[in-house]
Amino acid sequence: MTAVASSFGPSALVTPANAVTVGRLLLAPPLWVVIAASERSYAVLLLWCVLAATDGLDGFLARRHGTTRSGAFLDPLADKALVIGAMWAIVASDGFWWLPVALITLREAAISAFRSYWGRRGLAVPATFLAKVKTVVQSLAVALALVPALEDHAWLPAAALWVAVVLTLVSGAQYLVAGSRVTTAAGVRR
Repeated sequence: MTAVASSFGPSALVTPANAVTVGRLLLAPPLWVVIAASERSYAVLLLWCVLAATDGLDGFLARRHGTTRSGAFLDPLADKALVIGAMWAIVASDGFWWLPVALITLREAAISAFRSYWGRRGLAVPATFLAKVKTVVQSLAVALALVPALEDHAWLPAAALWVAVVLTLVSGAQYLVAGSRVTTAAGVRR
């Protein structure tokens, strides 16, 4: 039995984790189309659950084989594409109200720009625990909106979505505070 490489360099592009992440990115648009165009079904729910679970898989692979700069960029991009795209597909099929999805989308775009701005200056603003919880709750809200048995209980996915909004906005504020502290401590001018 051959040994698996224990580490990839930080500039590596072709890694097992990145392969999973790119797979998520490529499968996200077809998923959005299926969600927007079809009735709630357990097949669509299963597809969502598999794609959402791959976030944990690529994280596991990255920790096992070594994280990369490309993975640090691609993984959050895939997360946002999958979740936000699915939310907007649910809006298009009248499953979610547009306002909470717009709030989540604006926060995600703003924090991505914030992290990218400081990342280009050599300062990392790592994900907080609350941001990870937020991602799970966002994925759960999507899953609940896809469950056929909950079609007559729209309040449950809507409630999960609003919890996700609160977590999304609070974790966004955490990023801004943490980023301000890091840049002040590092003596970096904005």
